[in-house]
Amino acid sequence: MTPQQKRLVLPIAILAFGLLALVGTAIFIVSGGGERGHVASVGGPFSLTDQNGARVTEGTYAGKPAMVFFGFTHCPDVCPTTLFDISEVLRRLPENAKIAALFVTVDPERDTPEAMKDYLSSFDSRISGLSGTRAEIDAVLKAYRVYAKKVPTQNGDYTMDHTAIVYLMDKQGRFVNALNLQQPPETTARELQRLM
Repeated sequence: MTPQQKRLVLPIAILAFGLLALVGTAIFIVSGGGERGHVASVGGPFSLTDQNGARVTEGTYAGKPAMVFFGFTHCPDVCPTTLFDISEVLRRLPENAKIAALFVTVDPERDTPEAMKDYLSSFDSRISGLSGTRAEIDAVLKAYRVYAKKVPTQNGDYTMDHTAIVYLMDKQGRFVNALNLQQPPETTARELQRLM
């Protein structure tokens, strides 16, 4: 190792350690650890419209754990795949299981309640599709710390880049974790039953 390379090793090691510490702190805060866990909380109050035209709030789902996924009906792959996986998990739960499954649009301009109802007809009937005005959706995106951005495509059309995790919330509406849909649906269903 040359003297120049030796001089670079320590600063790089310090930088790497600092980044690991920052990531660890962020995870600790988001997961609710420490006295200031509430600063980086995920979730909160909302008022939206479901696919049947009914107004719903976080209180509508109180007392139930919830799977919350943000997406849009014109999504070509991630959204339908995730909704299919959520449907497979729901199929492993009893019909009367006290759990909410929420699909919240990031594209309220196109995703009216009628569009959401039509789109969700291909998935488990227990999934609720929530939409609203741009201001209402922006408030929910901010509360859940969801990234969503309109991306222009050909012919003046657009698609949406967005956060693609499924938020698992407990019965009190507190963030538990990102739901792991890579494991067998039976395993995920058993994990959800422990929260009921």
